[in-house]
Amino acid sequence: MPLATPRPLRRELERALPSRPFAVRFWDGSELSANAPPGSPVFTVRSPAAVAHALRAPGQLGIGRAYVDGSLGVDDIEATIQLLEHWKPPALSVRDKGRLMAAALAGTGLTRPPRAPASELRLRGGRHTRERDALAVRHHYDVSNEFFRLFLDESMTCSCAICSRGAATLEEAQRTKRDLVCTKLALREGETLLDVGCGWGSFALHAAQTYGVRVVGITLSPSQAELARRRVSEAGLEERVEIRLSDYRALEGETYDAIASIGMVEHVGSNQIDVYARTLASLLKPGGRLLNHGIARLRHTDPEAGPFSERYVWPDAEPLHLSVVQGALERAGFETHHVEDFREDYSETLRHWARRLDENTDEALRLAGPERFRVWRLYLRAARNGFDVKFTSIYQVRCSLR
Repeated sequence: MPLATPRPLRRELERALPSRPFAVRFWDGSELSANAPPGSPVFTVRSPAAVAHALRAPGQLGIGRAYVDGSLGVDDIEATIQLLEHWKPPALSVRDKGRLMAAALAGTGLTRPPRAPASELRLRGGRHTRERDALAVRHHYDVSNEFFRLFLDESMTCSCAICSRGAATLEEAQRTKRDLVCTKLALREGETLLDVGCGWGSFALHAAQTYGVRVVGITLSPSQAELARRRVSEAGLEERVEIRLSDYRALEGETYDAIASIGMVEHVGSNQIDVYARTLASLLKPGGRLLNHGIARLRHTDPEAGPFSERYVWPDAEPLHLSVVQGALERAGFETHHVEDFREDYSETLRHWARRLDENTDEALRLAGPERFRVWRLYLRAARNGFDVKFTSIYQVRCSLR
């Protein structure tokens, strides 16, 4: 079989995109140069498989697959994100699209489409069933605890830090966040607290140690639960903190003085948001307090999530609009007392995480493998861009049961 050549594709790309703020290097060493200032991103098409991915799933998913499996490289992820955010390619006629497709097919030399990367997850069945939610959470978190330790702060807190109130380090900013939640909930010694989506236990430990409350923390990630329980034991807090592997919908017949839900509501889904609100209300004593902390979409014209995030990062994540979440809380019997946004704080948090991951590249590759490493390098920057361009924000809502 003759060696695949990118010449037809390169020629058609140059004709269809006469003005292009990026360059493309192909597997044979040839290049489609950028006609833009220096510093424009460079895409490296390392093999015909990258073209085949784009043909099989045109758009974000196909390009994402090529990036994850390594057949497509980018020299500057942040510049690439800015390009995708701002550059508008020219409209192509049906004839031009056909020529590009034919050139791409001629250039691959492949007899069958490449397989999707091993790290891609395709969930089946109805969205936000208990079983499917557990699979989604485990796909995201069960990379390895050691992998997350590479870029999170020493407390292993995987949610927005409060950087805007004088913190000099990420560790200080996360302590500020944990204490702010406790303060907003007005926790008192001897009270009971439910930590929904407790992660590796950092907030549960802080609330028990600093405020003397008894805490039940729940997570759907076995690796998180294992480490959280070990940290509770090491701190000597077994009588005050219990970590459970549980869905919030499985909690029945229990009551608490306060509930903290930190970074969890964005994974509940529009078809379960009323169930979520009613469940939390049913778990609170009369007058009990709730602090709901989560990402929200800002524009009503934007989709809930793109296909790349759905398959590789956060399957089934649905950052709902603040008004949707508030409506559900109100229908469940909550009275809202205070709403505060931390959009810029989350952008800064993600900047810290991305830098730390880059500083630990070799170990991250060893722990997670090249596919997952590439996914997380892209995700941390794309998520930060979402906050910077006001696609998303994050809100803390303090309310109580009427």
